[in-house]
Amino acid sequence: MASATCELVWLSALLSSFNVSISQTTLYCDNQSTIHLATNQVFNERTKHIEVDCHFIREKVCSGFLKIFHVRSCNQLADLFTKALNLPAFRSLMAKLGLLNIHTASAPS
Repeated sequence: MASATCELVWLSALLSSFNVSISQTTLYCDNQSTIHLATNQVFNERTKHIEVDCHFIREKVCSGFLKIFHVRSCNQLADLFTKALNLPAFRSLMAKLGLLNIHTASAPS
């Protein structure tokens, strides 16, 4: 999530050089513990030694630049590109992206 946040900050800076302002970005995550750590302001003994990148994400969330939402693992579109999926899950994610198999799709009439 830290690398995605860095990319969003970089893209926001790039777009601002073209006079396109981005006030808020949305990031979807399938790990509820990560979302809780990034949005919770209170530290406890279990979060004493968290990485610096978590503080970076928390800073962006507190400033209002980043909004983090939960998405169920079965609906995580990035899994199509990063994981070996079974055929039904693969086809479901392909359909959500609107991708077609050009070898099996019939020609338009």
